[in-house]
Amino acid sequence: MPDPDREFGIPFPGTVVEPARWTQTALKAMPETGRLNFAELFGRTAPVVLDLGCGNGRSTIGSAVARPDHDHLGIDTLPLVIRYARKRGNQRGLPNLKFAVLGAVELLDQFVEPGTVAEIHCYHPQPYYDPAQVHRRLITPAFLALVHRTLVPGGLFVIQTDNPGYWKYLRQVVPVFFDFTEVKGRWPDAPKGRTRREIIATKKGLPVFRGQGTAKRGLSAADAVIAAEKLPPPTFDADRRLRELDRLD
Repeated sequence: MPDPDREFGIPFPGTVVEPARWTQTALKAMPETGRLNFAELFGRTAPVVLDLGCGNGRSTIGSAVARPDHDHLGIDTLPLVIRYARKRGNQRGLPNLKFAVLGAVELLDQFVEPGTVAEIHCYHPQPYYDPAQVHRRLITPAFLALVHRTLVPGGLFVIQTDNPGYWKYLRQVVPVFFDFTEVKGRWPDAPKGRTRREIIATKKGLPVFRGQGTAKRGLSAADAVIAAEKLPPPTFDADRRLRELDRLD
């Protein structure tokens, strides 16, 4: 029988603790009015990390385990994967972790106070191979301006994809808002993959493109919006031959 705490032979981060120590990681509802108060949500004041499109929670849980001094919120639009993420987060007894079913733009635009988040991570955003679906791509100039607005001054933005077309586009637009650096090689903290998708791509021998950058200081929210309006939309060719990875993921 497959081990539920291993994916493709690779252990899931953290250790399942005795049930008496399990936590509740479900963030079941957003505020009816106003924005999230992270200090109230986590019961303390600590740097906040957002994982946008967190899938089954591997990256979010891995970071929460490794950095108990940071608070983490992972979101995804798919309820099924969030159920898996919550279960694993609960079983690991992590008080610095929450998950919610929510879209990334909705979260940043409506529910997070500008200038309050230490890090925003986005691993393998869906490239949408069908030209009719291009408008659904997450990483647009307007979205990057929103990420910049959400981060504290000098806050960290981390991005990863296995889609060459997406990566070429990201290299063009991300440096407008962030002091951006391409990460050569695998993440030192998770050499076999921070995410399920990364594990699959690596096992398939496909390149994985990684980068991170700090929010440019001196770039106001208004200036970021103006800059975004001058940049091209993500209309790149995503190469339909890569769709097989989506089926495995």
